[in-house]
Amino acid sequence: MANTDYYSLLGVSKSSTADEIKKSYRKLALKYHPDHNKTKEGEEKFKEITKAYEVLSDAQKRQTYDQYGAAAFEQGGTGSGGPFSGQGNPFGGGGQYTYTSNGQGFDFGGFSDPFEIFEQFFGGASPFGGRSRRATYSLSLTFTEAVNGVEKDVMIDGKKQKIKVPAGVDSGTRMRFDAYDVIFDVASDRRFQREGSDVITEEEISFPQAVIGSDLKVETVEGPVTIKIPAGTQPETLIRLRGKGIQRLRSNGKGDHYVKIKVTIPKTITRKQKELLEEFESESSSKKKWF
Repeated sequence: MANTDYYSLLGVSKSSTADEIKKSYRKLALKYHPDHNKTKEGEEKFKEITKAYEVLSDAQKRQTYDQYGAAAFEQGGTGSGGPFSGQGNPFGGGGQYTYTSNGQGFDFGGFSDPFEIFEQFFGGASPFGGRSRRATYSLSLTFTEAVNGVEKDVMIDGKKQKIKVPAGVDSGTRMRFDAYDVIFDVASDRRFQREGSDVITEEEISFPQAVIGSDLKVETVEGPVTIKIPAGTQPETLIRLRGKGIQRLRSNGKGDHYVKIKVTIPKTITRKQKELLEEFESESSSKKKWF
């Protein structure tokens, strides 16, 4: 991987923020996790993105990568006498980690420690190697089930189990149930865009509504509410509905709901509407001249 672009591997750019890198890695890790993708290609891809993430998620390592490239993180560094060679390499060396599933071993290349990475994302012990012998399962939820919480009946090892899912879980959330762990995969919803515990929706209003203001009914995860559109509202305005978002999983309270305002411009208008707009424009122009 000495000539591999770590940013491209994670589907991000060099200017991406730490949060953007983390979010992209989490999606890829779930996609190529050996429990979900048992192909040889999936194994290699998971190993590569894990290695790339360990570098780019650490500010010091990322700076070093930007300066020296991936070669700085290969065993032996940039070569004999280089700044990362031998025992002086603060990022090289280390043990080799293997994840075993159904008797098949997955080598992580002796670089990244997947235990720490998955503990960081999923908030529990890692499913990898000898540190944990707990079975790990994936459970798919609808957006509504994840937001409100739900009880799911599942079959595990031939036995019917009931899992009580708390409100607020998201894709990648890892939780412990009895003798096993569960990683959740939450479907998206066409109405709501989720950002952690916050929710974003888009609402269209007409030009007159934006100018003179109006009341608008908005759908939230808790049901419909009516909000006031202030007079003079501009396109792309965000209106915050405090506490109308999603339950915070590991703390009290809920996130917020943000309504993004889209102002629609009609493609055709009647003669009367045109006359009124022309009168509006004329009066607006006259007022500008007064000052």
